[in-house]
Amino acid sequence: MASHIVGYPRMGPKRELKFALESFWDGKSSAEDLEKVATDLRASIWKQMSDAGIKYIPSNTFSYYDQVLDTTAMLGAVPPRYNWTGGEIGFSTYFSMARGNASVPAMEMTKWFDTNYHFIVPELGPDVKFSYASHKAVNEYKEAKGMSSLGVDTVPVLIGPVTYLLLSKPAKGVEKTFPLLSLLDKILPIYKEVVAELKAAGASWIQFDEPTLVLDLESHQLEAFTKAYTELESSLSGLNVLVETYFADLPEATFKTLTSLKGVCGFGFDLVRGTKTLDLIKSGFPSGKYLFAGVVDGRNIWANDLSASLTTLQSLEGIVGKDKLVVSTSCSLLHTAVDLVNEPKLDKEIKSWLAFAAQKVLEVNALAKALTGQKDAAFFSANAEAQASRKSSPRVTNEAVQKAAAGLKGSDHRRATNVSARLDAQQKKLNLPILPTTTIGSFPQTIELRRVRREYKANKISEEEYIKSIKEEISKVVKLQEELDIDVLVHGEPERNDMVEYFGEQLSGFAFTANGWVQSYGSRCVKPPIIYGDVSRPKPMTVFWSTAAQSMTKRPMKGMLTGPVTILNWSFVRNDQPRFETCYQIALAIKNEVEDLEKAGITVIQIDEAALREGLPLRKAEHAFYLDWAVHSFRITNCGVQDTTQIHTHMCYSNFNDIIHSIINMDADVITIENSRSDEKLLSVFREGVKYGAGIGPGVYDIHSPRIPSTEEIADRINKMLAVLETNILWVNPDCGLKTRKYTEVKPALENMVAAAKLLRTKLASAK
Repeated sequence: MASHIVGYPRMGPKRELKFALESFWDGKSSAEDLEKVATDLRASIWKQMSDAGIKYIPSNTFSYYDQVLDTTAMLGAVPPRYNWTGGEIGFSTYFSMARGNASVPAMEMTKWFDTNYHFIVPELGPDVKFSYASHKAVNEYKEAKGMSSLGVDTVPVLIGPVTYLLLSKPAKGVEKTFPLLSLLDKILPIYKEVVAELKAAGASWIQFDEPTLVLDLESHQLEAFTKAYTELESSLSGLNVLVETYFADLPEATFKTLTSLKGVCGFGFDLVRGTKTLDLIKSGFPSGKYLFAGVVDGRNIWANDLSASLTTLQSLEGIVGKDKLVVSTSCSLLHTAVDLVNEPKLDKEIKSWLAFAAQKVLEVNALAKALTGQKDAAFFSANAEAQASRKSSPRVTNEAVQKAAAGLKGSDHRRATNVSARLDAQQKKLNLPILPTTTIGSFPQTIELRRVRREYKANKISEEEYIKSIKEEISKVVKLQEELDIDVLVHGEPERNDMVEYFGEQLSGFAFTANGWVQSYGSRCVKPPIIYGDVSRPKPMTVFWSTAAQSMTKRPMKGMLTGPVTILNWSFVRNDQPRFETCYQIALAIKNEVEDLEKAGITVIQIDEAALREGLPLRKAEHAFYLDWAVHSFRITNCGVQDTTQIHTHMCYSNFNDIIHSIINMDADVITIENSRSDEKLLSVFREGVKYGAGIGPGVYDIHSPRIPSTEEIADRINKMLAVLETNILWVNPDCGLKTRKYTEVKPALENMVAAAKLLRTKLASAK
């Protein structure tokens, strides 16, 4: 009976790793304390999979921050600014690369394919001296094997050498055109060292994750895979080698290249998002090789349709043979919540439709057993009942919503006036200086503030007390911004737990978990809502707080909303209708809110689309369709407002250069966008001649680092922007919201930001 898990969440069922990391970073606990929490988590995960009957249990999928950063550490590819002097990489260097430190900034962070997980981007060049500098993969394999009560022979997982290089970027000072794959010969010797140590430790299998194989690769990139695994072949002899792919279909040429690799005996495919790969397997899978069939969804929380999966597996068994088929997850379970056991308050009917990581392990095992004729009849029967109840439940369908969404077809929902005319009308009303300053939305969420929200939720304080506390916090944030002389204010979002959850809690068709946390980056976790049914807005969601905040100041106060595409992409979305239909439903709900804010006198409304880029399909052929409905959904939200109402949007960590025309097509009045941590990559679009007529605020400092940038540094950034953007459209703002920072960091950073904007205003005025 063969079952396999690609990877598992590392934060722990109650976010144990998050709290241990933050305690260590704050100097409240030791490295030994952190290591103990990590060791206990790993042991419990291995034991859980072993107890469930999983045959191929992964190791080295745990990480203190990020698996790509772990590979950078393994290869000793530490950028020189961290002053690493060699030897085994410790916490100090590792966390400096991830988070920056008092003197140097962090490495760039970007989205892991089309998920909401972020990885730390390796910075490489011709002069990097690679060395075997982190023995983590071998240590964790030995740790699992040596566990006294268990002794699990795990499958060590490494990010494959080609994926590692394709996800890297040329370091600062290295030509942007530097061919990263030219470093293959320099990193393969280190992979060989790791493999040799794993073999010596007794490993029988090794898994190389090569998710870049699902992308549209050029022929030289494909050749690099053949070269890498041919080069590794002799080192790998005596080991069973699995190459794991996930997140999409494999292009046919890639499938052929991959399955013809000689030293590889197993191939893992995502058969949930990669349904066309099934056809490729049916038309030509190499005999004698293992097929790791990813039929259990690692990216969503819906219970598997076991009978449908079993049918798929039985058809595959006929192709590859009974002894060569392994039941697996579609990708690592890192992208799903940990365990339904921790959800005692979740509605019983909805709960029966779900499976978190721990339940998915059981599903994989149940399918593997069923294939060998040991079908657990009760397990399959309960699953069939839950599938039927979800299909017929009246709480899933709302005919009025279905009708309204269907009525959207046939219009492109653009505002009647073009953006330059609207900006003129808005300027007459708002009377802002050149280089207007603003922030992105949230202000620090203090322990006291979180306590107030927690007590209100637990009915320990009255609604009256809660409103009084939140208004006091808003008043404090408004005063601070006025003291700092910021031009367009925000209310700081003290009433909000999370930018998606806050709205989902007020929309119908959403369900919420108590502990459904998923890692976003480092110690940051998010708790995605579950969209189980048709979406509508029963009543206004933000008008009360926005109008209260506006009444405290004469300056413009932004109404703050999360856009439909971001709500969609940051939720666990129903899989029983196309994603775009759900998105249009959310867009109509947000449209109602935008219009209510405008009626209440809010003249600047920000509709964040932080996650628009990350929903972009991995294959270019599918881009146009996604961008069409995603951008359309955004325009639906604000197509009905007056010219004098200024619509802002915000986007964070992503590569925007390839979708800049879609961003322009969103037709927002002002866009604020992450820029500082990615070496101002965004500005290169404008250097290449893209004309942008709306307001734009590329972030002037990185809020994900505790470092406080100087006035000169920010002024220098703004100058770089002025070299490619018109003075009258440029805004000055941080990269992102300030929720995760402390006031001791926020106040001086914003002071310097405003000072830099004023300095340049003076210079521009005198130049006239």
